[in-house]
Amino acid sequence: MFKRQLALPKKRSFFLFGPRQSGKSTLIRSVFGGADESSVLTIDLLDQTEYLRYLADPGLFRKEVTQAASRVTHVFIDEIQRLPELLNEVHALIETKKMPFFIMTGSSARKLKRAKANLLAGRAWSYRLFPLTHIELGDQFDLLKALELGTLPQIYLETKVSSAHMDLRSYVETYLKEEIEAEALVRSSGTFLRFLNQAGFENGQIINYSSIARDVGSTSVTVKEYFQILEDTLIGNFLFPFSHSKRKRLSQHPKFYLFDTGVQRAITKQLTVGLAKRSPQYGNAFEAWIVTECFRLNEYYQKDYVFSYFRTERGAEVDLVIETPRGQVIAVEIKSSESPHPSDFDSGLSSFAVTVKGAKRVCVCTSPRAYKEGLVDVLPWRDFFERFADGF
Repeated sequence: MFKRQLALPKKRSFFLFGPRQSGKSTLIRSVFGGADESSVLTIDLLDQTEYLRYLADPGLFRKEVTQAASRVTHVFIDEIQRLPELLNEVHALIETKKMPFFIMTGSSARKLKRAKANLLAGRAWSYRLFPLTHIELGDQFDLLKALELGTLPQIYLETKVSSAHMDLRSYVETYLKEEIEAEALVRSSGTFLRFLNQAGFENGQIINYSSIARDVGSTSVTVKEYFQILEDTLIGNFLFPFSHSKRKRLSQHPKFYLFDTGVQRAITKQLTVGLAKRSPQYGNAFEAWIVTECFRLNEYYQKDYVFSYFRTERGAEVDLVIETPRGQVIAVEIKSSESPHPSDFDSGLSSFAVTVKGAKRVCVCTSPRAYKEGLVDVLPWRDFFERFADGF
């Protein structure tokens, strides 16, 4: 059992969203279970019997919680998106004195929003859980393993690589292709599956909606909606281009990063192809991992950093731009080499420095030690994340 970095409140009601198998239920049990397990009323909506009981009569939930209120401190509802109607009952109970706190977990807020569910309007905080970070894994973290298999807990901890591959294939087949497809409300499942495969190959690239639409036999409007579904269901994140204007930033073509490198490799059917150091595939996986790790740690540390990428009309590019609440701007080039050459990172960083005066320039790499290359701080990835945590 790993100590997760996400700190959950014990005296507030809250939502905890995250992809399937990211460890939501395990985290809840570790924080609220153990010796105090009898003080938690658990309702698992994946249990078909439980689900059907409350589907037939949502008011039954309020009666049962009211009856249990004298002996329990928390009510844990797992997979709340399966039955959004229960949130009206939760709302009513929260407004009642001497009621337990509510813990509501789910793999998607999209279904709740689509059903116009009662999201409790500030009466419950909202958190996100991700696959394991390198900090949570501690001494058990292995970079190559993380790049090849990802860090979903059950899969990363699998001792046999062949079993981990089977788990990842199953994850894609049973979760992404079935549940996300259902969320998409697609008319053509074949189109969505082709899109999903293409999205895997486009991971970390600038999205050209029209080009992808041609490849999968659809429209750019539909492809854009599919990407939005992946973000809404926590399967990935957009990374928008840097601009001083927020409106202009959102109107331009973003990049998209899937939430886990192992899942991305399963989607593209590359699991049995090992990642060789210094190969383009290794470099792409390393970049994707750094970016997704930034997304995770930003959420856990509550840093409120804003992320983007930078690209000029002439093609000079910076992989990641980090803006801090204090007004700092850090331009980050990501290279998987142990000794990146200045020509590999200087063009984009120099171009960005012209656009944003005073921006810090950083090259994140696999070097064993930090050093200075002109005005650029060349940092081992662990050093980079230490500065990330300290606010640069």
